[in-house]
Amino acid sequence: MVALVGRPNAGKSTLMNRLLGEKLAIVSDKPQTTRHRLVGILTEKRGQMVFWDTPGIHRPLHRLNRQMLRASLKALEEADVVCLLVDASVPSGAGDRYLLELMQRVRGPRIAVLNKVDSVHKPKLLPRMALYGDSGCFDEIVPISALDGDGTELLLELLWRRLPPGQPLYDGELLTLHPDRFLAAELVREKVLMYTREELPFTTAVLVEGWQEREPAPGAEEGSGERPGAVRIWASILVERPGQKGILVGKGGAMIKRIGTAARRDLEELLGRPVRLELNVRHEPGWRENRRLLAEMESELVAASLAEPD
Repeated sequence: MVALVGRPNAGKSTLMNRLLGEKLAIVSDKPQTTRHRLVGILTEKRGQMVFWDTPGIHRPLHRLNRQMLRASLKALEEADVVCLLVDASVPSGAGDRYLLELMQRVRGPRIAVLNKVDSVHKPKLLPRMALYGDSGCFDEIVPISALDGDGTELLLELLWRRLPPGQPLYDGELLTLHPDRFLAAELVREKVLMYTREELPFTTAVLVEGWQEREPAPGAEEGSGERPGAVRIWASILVERPGQKGILVGKGGAMIKRIGTAARRDLEELLGRPVRLELNVRHEPGWRENRRLLAEMESELVAASLAEPD
């Protein structure tokens, strides 16, 4: 188990996707994109590595944020190896000092991963590496660019060396443990993050409220080239204020159509079948403090992905 932790927007999701060789976690330039502990499974001849992409560690202002912070702190306790991701292009501050304090409590191997080095001049990078080296918290200091892949092969090799021996935890064919419904909601939310600005990304959530799979057409045979049966998905985008609903719908429904079209394309690639996606924008005041809605968002994720391995 490898925990990827760090401040918001440090590049944890981009790194996990890079190490897996597949796009699993949604990616955005908005902080707090990751709201749950996401599980990615890499299985090779030499072994199996299970990544936890965790929410960015930040000051929690809502019940949702407190829930996110708990997921990150729990990962520090449970992982076999902890990677602290640092955005090397941003000057260090109080948040970095807090993370170093957290790292001192971690019992297992710890690796400081200085990300986004492609955006930093080397003379500025070396003092940053020295800062983490001098802290005495880390077994390795690795500069990388998760975006273009520089240094990631070395990081992966170091992780293989640090992980304990044992039997595979999960089926080697699995990329993740999350159900398709959860991944579908995440893909829709990614498009909301992509196309909206200002406060909207932080005050929206996506709930999949209906999922209907159709059987393949009669007479279709395996290997015939005919696509499998379609899936119909109903999803609601939650907003906190009435004005936000108008922004998401857009003039003449243009924005919601744009979000839906982009999400549908990604869903068809994910599911390998035709998708009919129907989106609705729902006004839910204070949903970030709503126990029932937050529990609904967590239910499938917790049951499927955080269950103990066999």
